[in-house]
Amino acid sequence: MRHCRRMTAAGEDTDGGAPLFAPPRMDRRPLPGGGWRLRARDALQPHAPRITDALWHWEAAAPDRPFLRERGPDGGWQGVGFGEAAAQVRALAAALLARGLGPQRPLAILSGNSVRHALLALAAQAVGVPSAAISVPYSLQSADLGKLRQILRRLRPGLVFAEDAVAFARALAVEDARGVEAISAADWDALLAVPVTPDVACAIEALDPDAPAKILFTSGTSGLPKGVVTTQRMMAANQQQILQAWPFLAQAPPELLDWLPWSHVFGGSHNLNLALRFGGTLWIDAGRPMPGAFDATLANLREVAPTIRFDVPRGHALLLPALEADAALAAHLFARLRLVFSAGAALPEALYGRWQALAARHAPRPVPVVSAWGMTETAPAAIVTHRMDAPMGCIGTPLPGVELRLLPVEDRLELRLRGPNVFPFYLDDAAATEAAFDADGFLRTGDAVAWLDPADPDRGLRFDGRLAEDFKLLSGTRIHAQEVRLRALAALGTLARDVVVVGADRDELGLFVFPNEGAGRDAVLAALRAMNAAAGDASSRRVARAMLLAEPPSLDAGEVTDKGSLNPRAILARRAAALERLYNDTNDPEVLTP
Repeated sequence: MRHCRRMTAAGEDTDGGAPLFAPPRMDRRPLPGGGWRLRARDALQPHAPRITDALWHWEAAAPDRPFLRERGPDGGWQGVGFGEAAAQVRALAAALLARGLGPQRPLAILSGNSVRHALLALAAQAVGVPSAAISVPYSLQSADLGKLRQILRRLRPGLVFAEDAVAFARALAVEDARGVEAISAADWDALLAVPVTPDVACAIEALDPDAPAKILFTSGTSGLPKGVVTTQRMMAANQQQILQAWPFLAQAPPELLDWLPWSHVFGGSHNLNLALRFGGTLWIDAGRPMPGAFDATLANLREVAPTIRFDVPRGHALLLPALEADAALAAHLFARLRLVFSAGAALPEALYGRWQALAARHAPRPVPVVSAWGMTETAPAAIVTHRMDAPMGCIGTPLPGVELRLLPVEDRLELRLRGPNVFPFYLDDAAATEAAFDADGFLRTGDAVAWLDPADPDRGLRFDGRLAEDFKLLSGTRIHAQEVRLRALAALGTLARDVVVVGADRDELGLFVFPNEGAGRDAVLAALRAMNAAAGDASSRRVARAMLLAEPPSLDAGEVTDKGSLNPRAILARRAAALERLYNDTNDPEVLTP
């Protein structure tokens, strides 16, 4: 064991250093009609009202410090420091204002993460031009470009940026982009050459922190993507909230190696803004958590030692075997690592344990493995883990300024919340906005949570599934779909990409399985039988029948989001015939009966 410092549960360095985490201190009170109100006892501290204020701060305080880095044409790292970034942002802002862009003529960005992407988005946000990064698969992987068309129709951009105009030519030709000026990397020098007039400084100074700064489109798991209007104040408040839970961020500039797309709130608002707010460096990772594409991430990790590792469970699953097989890579990764974070879903117990074992062997200090809960509508962090002793599955406690309402729905607690990081409205969708909030202004999340320890709210909460995905069998037995899904994925391991729990108004619980390549019928059947054996006799926990689906989920049909998350409702609607076969054709060779 190389841990040379002892930490308390909350994360205080008992050898005299600064704390990693601030101890959770919760105020929990019962609600008159049942349920709980939960919020932090610590108030949100004063902070700059605009996230772009941090750019001007670091321009003065650390102009030569690297801010954004990416691989160049020669394979080496290139990018900009804070001083150069601020100068280019002003020049780009001048180019945007010269084109008459503003609240009614926003900027659309089609291409993926890059230094140019970040600088252009910051320039827009700095002078009151909303920017919208649109998921790359909508332009490059979709057959019919349906979601791209729908987004552009709602956004009505005044300018479109696609770094590689050739790669995005088909997307730029859709009817909703016709007549809109499109720019690419070929136009970059001309953009930077636009004179920076006093109007730019006036626009920066006059920027309303409560006006739309960016528009993020949801993944569409519950329908077509909705445009979430995000303000400067939301993003600035959220970074201050994170700092109060994770004070180590102020000790030294964070170093991030990150692939998460900026078209989504975690990569684009949480991680990019984290580097900006705390004067850190964001190394843009062109790798992806998928076979073949992950090699680029491993190569980058051999050169960059991050202080925080953000990833989704699939990325952790690919990284851990490489670390276990390569002690030099593991030692390099853990040299400065303070935190491992799993986003998007709970980290399976086996992966959680492997991270802990690697940290014990290679890290010079304890490295907690933590998670959180948030939405595109919450900028995104609302509930965050900040305890060293947080168990697997803990999503933490509400951040300062966030107030939770936990309302009983049968045997679970529905999560609602409000706070300075909550969005004001959906773009051009008054009906969806009205439906999103209750009469007291709390955001309806549709998610359920549960106490880790009902007697101690400081221990935190765990995610307890989406209420809309639960259902009842004909017997009246209620099925918690998320709980069954997680157990099935744990049992199937590498055999399955994902599963969908089925059985609403049926006699028995069923499962659609999207198998990984090479997953055999017998192996899947054996894994499900082992899962059932551990579940006992309860019909709510035993999978009675399952089907392997050879056709992968379709992006164009809405069965899967661009992040890889499944949309169970779309899958069940599109595969209604398969559902009938699952329950009615006992001789079907694709139906498994564990």
